[in-house]
Amino acid sequence: METKGKAFAPPAFASFCGREPGLCSTSGGSKVVALHADLKSELKQVNRAVNSRIKERNDTGDDWRVPVSSGDCEDFAILKKRELLKRGWPASALLLTVARYRGQGHTVLTVRTSEGDLILDNLTSSVRDWSSTPYSYFARQAQGNGRSWERIGTAKPILSTAVGG
Repeated sequence: METKGKAFAPPAFASFCGREPGLCSTSGGSKVVALHADLKSELKQVNRAVNSRIKERNDTGDDWRVPVSSGDCEDFAILKKRELLKRGWPASALLLTVARYRGQGHTVLTVRTSEGDLILDNLTSSVRDWSSTPYSYFARQAQGNGRSWERIGTAKPILSTAVGG
């Protein structure tokens, strides 16, 4: 997943970072995880566990939070990031990422690995390479400065985007 320049963060991201600065961070540790069978299994387990534990619901105000029992796409991605951080995964390899899917904004967690950028997604229990997903990616957190966002590859510059899930 190649990045090309700066992008605006999703509108609700700033208030989320004020409440959860540790989950906004992308500094610390390796920028790419050397993936082996145990770590790949752990990624799949976290993705499945969060997807089965949290009930999907849209929040009308696009409020980014760590979900307790329900949430929309960004809430799932945030919880997956928190779970992986608790297990010792480096913050710099765990990037909240926004895309477009079926005309809607969608948020996933990108995990930068030696096998490529892998996507943890609330819409599937599979962990897939980003290029094997049906999404049009446009921005993700910048490595090393999680409050900044970067435009992805061929995405056109976007002034502001509401991201739902």
